[in-house]
Amino acid sequence: MKKKSTEEFQSVPYVVTLLSNMLWLYYAIILSNEIPLITVNSVGGFIEAIYISIYIAYAPKKPRMLTLTLLLVSFVGLGFIIIFTNFIVKGAQRVEFLGWICATLLATTYIAPLGITKKVIQTKSVEFMPISLSFAIVVSAAMWVCYGFLLKDLHIVVANTAGVIAGVVQIMLYMIYYKGKAHTADKLSITHLNPNADPTSDLEIVSAKEDNAVSSIEHKEGLSMDPSN
Repeated sequence: MKKKSTEEFQSVPYVVTLLSNMLWLYYAIILSNEIPLITVNSVGGFIEAIYISIYIAYAPKKPRMLTLTLLLVSFVGLGFIIIFTNFIVKGAQRVEFLGWICATLLATTYIAPLGITKKVIQTKSVEFMPISLSFAIVVSAAMWVCYGFLLKDLHIVVANTAGVIAGVVQIMLYMIYYKGKAHTADKLSITHLNPNADPTSDLEIVSAKEDNAVSSIEHKEGLSMDPSN
């Protein structure tokens, strides 16, 4: 909001998470009296809606239209699932069907951030992969795995196990590359994608080093050509 730019962020994880929240909320209502699931997914859905609204407000035209299209497809899909599970699938089969859809979507939201790993490896920079988020994912997912075991709900266990694995992978990458900095060319490409970035400080340092190197060479050449030395 401060930069009035969505930079390199994409809306897909936010939309998928919102759909996941709504499906888990529906799943919890079917199970009845699952207050933790109802509470966390109600709050989560509200927060995701805020994220998406901010994204739409500041995104360029093409990403904005893509986001609106994804939202439309998500709501249509949600409506289809609700109709299907209410009129076609009944009883225990309804819970199983909906549970595995929820588990698949939640696992997808955990795995989606791993898409940034390619940029992390290429630039040797963790600028777009904050360790606090990765750590929170591991802790949250691990606690939900425990909760799933207590409920004997395999859907919750499987989905959040994927979260633990994804979070651990992100933390390992962070530990490998957290001291690394993007090369100058990489910084320029990032700056090109993010007009609000200020690469001048790094470029000035590089320029100063180059100037010092040139001055040193000229000084040595001058000494070698001077007969008095």
